[in-house]
Amino acid sequence: MHQEYNSQLLRDLRDQRVQGSSQRQKLADAHRAEDLLRQLDANENYSFDYITYRVTEVRDFQAPLETMLGRRWRSDLHNYVEDMTDAANVTAESVGQPVHTVDELSKMYNVSSKTISRWRRQGLVSRKFIFDGKRKRVGFLRSSVETFVKQNHEKVKRGERFSQLSERDREEILECARRLAAAGDSPSEVARKIANSLSRSVETIRYTIKDYDLRYTETAIFPDKTGPLNPEMKQRIVSEHRTGKSVNVLAKRYRRTQATIYRVLNEMRANEIMQLPLDFMDSLEFYEESAEKEILTEMPEPETRQRRVKAPAGVPHYLASLYDVPILTREQENHLFRKYNYLKFRARTLRDQMDPVMPSAKLMDEIEDWYDQAVAIKNLIVQSNLRLVVSIAKRHLKSQEDFFQLISDGNMSLIRAGEKFDYTRGNKFSTYATWSIMKNFARTIPEEFKYRDRFRTTGEEVFLSTADARTDRYQLESDQKIRERQVGLILHHLDDREQQIIIRRFGLNHEHEPLTLQEVGSIMGVTKERVRQIEARALSKLKAAAEQERIDLPEAS
Repeated sequence: MHQEYNSQLLRDLRDQRVQGSSQRQKLADAHRAEDLLRQLDANENYSFDYITYRVTEVRDFQAPLETMLGRRWRSDLHNYVEDMTDAANVTAESVGQPVHTVDELSKMYNVSSKTISRWRRQGLVSRKFIFDGKRKRVGFLRSSVETFVKQNHEKVKRGERFSQLSERDREEILECARRLAAAGDSPSEVARKIANSLSRSVETIRYTIKDYDLRYTETAIFPDKTGPLNPEMKQRIVSEHRTGKSVNVLAKRYRRTQATIYRVLNEMRANEIMQLPLDFMDSLEFYEESAEKEILTEMPEPETRQRRVKAPAGVPHYLASLYDVPILTREQENHLFRKYNYLKFRARTLRDQMDPVMPSAKLMDEIEDWYDQAVAIKNLIVQSNLRLVVSIAKRHLKSQEDFFQLISDGNMSLIRAGEKFDYTRGNKFSTYATWSIMKNFARTIPEEFKYRDRFRTTGEEVFLSTADARTDRYQLESDQKIRERQVGLILHHLDDREQQIIIRRFGLNHEHEPLTLQEVGSIMGVTKERVRQIEARALSKLKAAAEQERIDLPEAS
């Protein structure tokens, strides 16, 4: 049984049919699969549902959604025919028509067994039969051979001519090849030009040159041709192309066709795209039809003008410029993280559709465009929080410490925090980033690590931890009553709609859990984006009211 299938689903179907169908059904499947593979267009996409229905005549309305190019389905269907006839245990004498072995076909058409193998890859359907009541071998139905010959008449004739090459023909081919190679043509270009000149197949010319080079290494026509391109050579091609070398120059240098160079560049580009860090914080709103229109908007302007902050005393001049970058408001921060994760979501969705073997250049352009936009957003978030790194580094600085090294380590922690921060939980990024940076410093500074070792935990535990059960319950209740009085004192500064949104969003009525923007919007008959705007405005009012009523606010992290 074949193990290599392009479609795991078709391989699973093969296993089911082998185990659960009769010999007659297996042979019928093989016959229908052979008919189908001749009808498939190599460059058209076909669904798994369509393939299985044509092969089994059973419609599966719950079949998984999978599509592939016709050329890949053809390869799988060849395997399917062989596997089903292998499982059917049919003798060559019982099929009602002549069955030819590889050797018999070679003699019939005066070609080599290698040519027969090549014909199998190009559409000649083979099956498994029991010959002479002994062992199974590959065989070809007379009808399958006749169909292939009819559809590939010129190909079969070229194969016959190849086997009839005289010594003089070979010498003429080799002489032409030596002359073209000296002029700088690649092996593929040489084979194509000679084939056109002498009315021979390209494969005939290629094989003749290759056979000579293997036999006579001292006078080989292409002594520096090392076979398939290895990963190092492919990477070198990409690097040279990025420095400005044209495809034509690279084709001559590596003795390949331009098509091969383009294929290598696409393959390596696809490999790089598959390695892009596209993990994202998922959200149901990403799957809505209006997501792109609502999320990919300009960053909201702060409601109040921010004062320019001077750099603290003692900060090196090369870090002072960080304080020229304004700190993000909570609304701006949430907007950027939402946008950042949505951009990665779009890039990841497209990457899942990409065929790594034959990637579409247009699709790769789209993926890279979404990813580049996400990187730009991440850089903006990081730049707006770099002064946080400086602040924490100054507190951890010891006489033996390298301040610049601390800044560098802290910046890396900040970048990783930005990639892992879950904005949907409602926490401030600066709180999460502060913990991430301090945890990294605790690892890199021995004294700090020793001091913090007994208290170490993960960032997630900090945000998910519950209150200490040993805390004095009376004090907790007293503090809660004070907070409730303070909230009631400032809520009257809001209008009715703002109060409803704040109460529902933060669960202030104690009857319901806090609701999402979408849920609040559904209740009030407005979009979640409108709820977000009203909430931001209400929070600004509450902050001003708290200052007016002289209510102590929690320190911003």
